[in-house]
Amino acid sequence: MNTSARLRDALADRLTEDGTLTDSAWHRAVRAVPRELFTGAYFRPVADTVPTAYQPVREGDPGWLEGVYADETLITQLDGRLRPGDGVDGVVTGSPSSSSTLPSLVLRMWQRLDAEAGHRVLEIGTGTGYSTALGAHRLGDTGLTSVEYDPVVGEAAATALKAAGFAPRLIIGDGLRGDPGGGPYDRLIATCSVRYIPLPWLHQVRPGGRILVTLSGWSYANALALLEVTGPGEATGRFLPGYTSFMIARPHDRPPRPTLTLLPGDERPSEIDPAKLDDWTCGWVAQLAAPSAERMGAGESQILWDVATGSQARTAPDPHGGWTVVQRGPVRLWDRVERAVRHWQAAGEPHQEGFGITISAARQRVWLGTKDGPGWDLPV
Repeated sequence: MNTSARLRDALADRLTEDGTLTDSAWHRAVRAVPRELFTGAYFRPVADTVPTAYQPVREGDPGWLEGVYADETLITQLDGRLRPGDGVDGVVTGSPSSSSTLPSLVLRMWQRLDAEAGHRVLEIGTGTGYSTALGAHRLGDTGLTSVEYDPVVGEAAATALKAAGFAPRLIIGDGLRGDPGGGPYDRLIATCSVRYIPLPWLHQVRPGGRILVTLSGWSYANALALLEVTGPGEATGRFLPGYTSFMIARPHDRPPRPTLTLLPGDERPSEIDPAKLDDWTCGWVAQLAAPSAERMGAGESQILWDVATGSQARTAPDPHGGWTVVQRGPVRLWDRVERAVRHWQAAGEPHQEGFGITISAARQRVWLGTKDGPGWDLPV
């Protein structure tokens, strides 16, 4: 047995032992698909660097193959252009723009989608193609279509899939439009996050079909939702346990903005501890309340900035106890966040699985507890 096969078997066994793999068919897929074909080079974060710096790792480098089979996300592109195989030497900085997601997350999502052979499945975000290859092994080539936004990334994925012996249908285009000529699908899985559910998806998945997608926003808080399509343009679902995050789809990412200048405003005591926003679910609740704001800062010193309206909010500890907030602009951002967080606290501070979502032609609403509970409209 060669080293790659041995490492694949070991990864499949680890993921079975820790409870990630519960379906033997997906166990066989992990053992069969060589991840190194899809991650021939990747960026490894350099520890203790701010901003994060990256070191390219290529085939033949010490630890390269072991890194491929670690249960980790491997960064394969920075700033939408820089790839580790592009003759990059030494340490570089940049923002990750494409990656091979950690296998345990990919496989948990595939299993939660409950896709079976015979289903027609649409994958949004081909990326390196590793997730696509796992899906093709389990479901067959003919039932799987995958859409990639970046043509360079998509071309590399197509080459790797062919080398691995798979031939699903591949599309280069805006995944938020789905596959305009290819529906209806039984399942849709997204390996990018979105601010709201794109309307084409809701018409391309048949009634009774499922959509699995991570909802995010300009504060980059994430929550994984499993939806059932109830009719053309309509769906309902719940958010799932765990902590899932993906890069936001490029058309849904925040617009370019100038450097932030903190300006004077109206000051008052804060009714909530600003540090609560560092909690995974609380930060997401705050994003629901102020979906066009970017959140910066941490702990007791939070900053919210809505570029569209110029509205700002910033908090600070009060030397006499408690916290203060300064707000400026037409949208009182902290007022909205406080109301949302208080609803969440009154419900016992549940994880995201305590929330659901209802989608109609008129609105996309996330609600707490029950459909009649407190809710927030997504920015459609």
